[in-house]
Amino acid sequence: MTRNSPQDRCKAVWLIFFILGLGTLLPWNFFITAGKYFNSRLKEEAYNNVSSIDHLTNVNVTEKGEAPPTYLQSIFNNVMTLCAMLPLLIFTCLNSCLHQRIPQQVRILCSLVGILLVFMITAILVKISMEPFRFFVITMVKIVFINSFGAILQSSLFGLAGLLPASYTAPIMSGQGLAGTFAALAMICAIASGSKLEDSAFGYFITACIVILVAIGSYIVLPRLDFFRYYSMKDKTKYQTHDAYSEMETKDDLIKKDDLNGVEQKHTVNGASHAPSHNSSVLSIFKKIWVMAVSVCLVFTVTIGVFPSVTADVKSTIAGETLWEKYFIPVCCFLMFNAFDWAGRSLTAFCMWPGKESRLLPFMVIARVVFIPLFMLCNVQPRHNLPVFFGHDAWYIIFMIFFSISNGYLASLCMCFGPKKVLSHEAETAGAVMAFFLSLGLALGAGLSFLWRHVI
Repeated sequence: MTRNSPQDRCKAVWLIFFILGLGTLLPWNFFITAGKYFNSRLKEEAYNNVSSIDHLTNVNVTEKGEAPPTYLQSIFNNVMTLCAMLPLLIFTCLNSCLHQRIPQQVRILCSLVGILLVFMITAILVKISMEPFRFFVITMVKIVFINSFGAILQSSLFGLAGLLPASYTAPIMSGQGLAGTFAALAMICAIASGSKLEDSAFGYFITACIVILVAIGSYIVLPRLDFFRYYSMKDKTKYQTHDAYSEMETKDDLIKKDDLNGVEQKHTVNGASHAPSHNSSVLSIFKKIWVMAVSVCLVFTVTIGVFPSVTADVKSTIAGETLWEKYFIPVCCFLMFNAFDWAGRSLTAFCMWPGKESRLLPFMVIARVVFIPLFMLCNVQPRHNLPVFFGHDAWYIIFMIFFSISNGYLASLCMCFGPKKVLSHEAETAGAVMAFFLSLGLALGAGLSFLWRHVI
């Protein structure tokens, strides 16, 4: 931060980025949390076809989960994963390549409004009866739209944060971590209250709408804050005359800022600095940040490869018929993962070790691969090939703590450091490229999850 730069009063910009980070993932986390609701809507197919076992089917599916699933139920998770990951990857890639042609205000606001409309429709449909196949198709279309808008929003948001100091990527990651924690707590509260699936799902979707409205309001306020204007607009010619702080910045300050980015400023013969080219290619930027990009991709490939496809199928060996059996996965899998992931993401606000040039960071990322066999050797059921080496619940809990906190911390470090390895005018593109590799990691992890589960 230069000596003439304004201060982030009351941490307003930090808080807004936290809210926007929360808004990017909370709607989707509520969507996943309501998975049982979607499956309950699809089971109506059994009622129409086999009315004589109507009551028996209802008991087995909704209470015990032991009845054979209908065809739509059996393919729901696979199709949902496909409809989520492909648009996420495609639109993140498009945003990385085309973001310079579409103003970030348009990309972010349109994405937020689009997600809001989808969840309003979803909340309304909770109260409307519908034939299972039509409901299935509409749900998948909504998933495509949610992840398409979410990809543009997330990529644009990380690109925007790349213009600010490195610590301002951390609130986005922290907000995303809180989204998962909040959704997990909501799931546990719904189980404890014994509320109907429809009521719980309606509450999820309305809450998501409220959060998105708050995020929209926060983003509208953001350009009015001097701290944000100073960092986001000073390198853009069309804003030069409107930003008083930009006019106060000396050549010395600019050189220092680019030195902090690890890039040496070029000079003319008379000592004046050359204006940097604003047409840097995505490939040239990628060459500068490829270590961070590949690292964040590997972090999420490992994480999504086993969570929740493997971790959610682990059975408690000490619960017996107690309540612990009912709460084991909601607490030890979903709540613990999201809580410690949030803690890891938030930790980067106070500690950013190792540094962006350290070789230790990619080594720590690669070391996380060990969690794949560790979880596969826990008491995952059913299993056909591998033995159980870590049967006690304590092993699973210990693995989950280190697995989740390392995910949040290392992913947040990579996302913070990536845009800081390039020139200031390249930071937004670098942030978008980092978001693309984050999405690529999610897609690769989702694909590998089927393989790991099959091996077990």
